[in-house]
Parts: sequence; structure tokens; C-alpha cells
Amino acid sequence: MATTIPLFASFKYADSLTVVGISFCTALVCEAISWILIYRTNSYKSLKYSIDKAAKKLETMKTENPSSKLTIKKSKTKKIDRVETTLKESSRDLSLFKFKSGAVVALVLFVVFGLLNSLFEGKVVAKLPFHPITIVKKMSHRGLKGDDPTDCSMAFLYLLCSISIRTNLQKFLGFSPPRGAAGAGLFPMPDPKTN
Repeated sequence: MATTIPLFASFKYADSLTVVGISFCTALVCEAISWILIYRTNSYKSLKYSIDKAAKKLETMKTENPSSKLTIKKSKTKKIDRVETTLKESSRDLSLFKFKSGAVVALVLFVVFGLLNSLFEGKVVAKLPFHPITIVKKMSHRGLKGDDPTDCSMAFLYLLCSISIRTNLQKFLGFSPPRGAAGAGLFPMPDPKTN
């Protein structure tokens, strides 16, 4: 049986607010861990600076007025390719650098999820305002008894809250990835020019 804060015990949405509050606190803890392990280090700051610099340079190179001469166009294409390669390498290095703290953050999230799962096991914490499609119903109705498709389990609410709160918290605190690193990661998409 779930235990809630006595202040919210008689409140209709106590369980929902408890899950949302714990999700918000978990996001704060995860961002604090990330700040300690990643964002305050000099190597992160230099990688972020090099990604921003390369992204701006690439943007200006692509928006410049192309010349009609073929040799200038080829040299410009080679320069753009070099800058893109530098940007990809820096983005990959940044992803590898962030990967180190990802294990610690994942451990915190698993512990909190296990705690919440034991507190709200088999308990409806929210009602969905729609009838979900089958795949969403399997996630939102996980571990609940009954056939009401609008019942929402703790796992689904926690998942939605974690995704939305943490992403917005990163933007608010200024920890979102550099704009040149968007879409890059450990396994980037293959370059269509190499085919």
C-alpha cells in the first residue's frame, strides 16, 4: 500500500502529485550529479566551445554565396567536409564524456523506480483523459488489475514526468547539448557522401 505525505493524504490527487514530485526531485538530483561529473569540468567546457565554434563556422560556410568557378567550389566543399568531420569528432567525444556519468544517473533512476514500484504496486495513480491505443495501454496499465483502459499506473506517469521534467530542467539550467551536437551520439548516422 502506498504511503503518502500526511498533508496530501485526503487529497484526491495525492498519489499523482507524489509521483510527479518525486520525479521532479529525481531530475534535480540527476542534474546535480551531471553537473558534478560533467558540466563543471574544463574538458566539457572546451568540447562545448569547439562544437559551438565548428557549428557556427559550418553555418556561415554553407550560407556564403557560392562562386561559379569549379575549383573554388571544390575547395569550399573540402573545407566544409573538414569542418563537418571536426564537428562529428567533437560531438562523439562529448557523447563519450557524458557516457561516464550516465551510469551513475541510471543507477539513481533504477533505485527510485524500484522504490516507487514497491510503494504503488497495483495502484491506480491517475486517470487518462482518453482511451489509449494497444501499445500505450500495455505501458499505461502495467501491473494494474481491472479492465478500465483509462487507468494509469505509476510506471507510465513516472516515465512521462521524467522525460518531460528532465529535458525542460536541462534547458532551464543551460545544460542542453550544444546546437551543433544535435543528432550526434555514440552511433551517428552514416554520411551519405561516402556511398
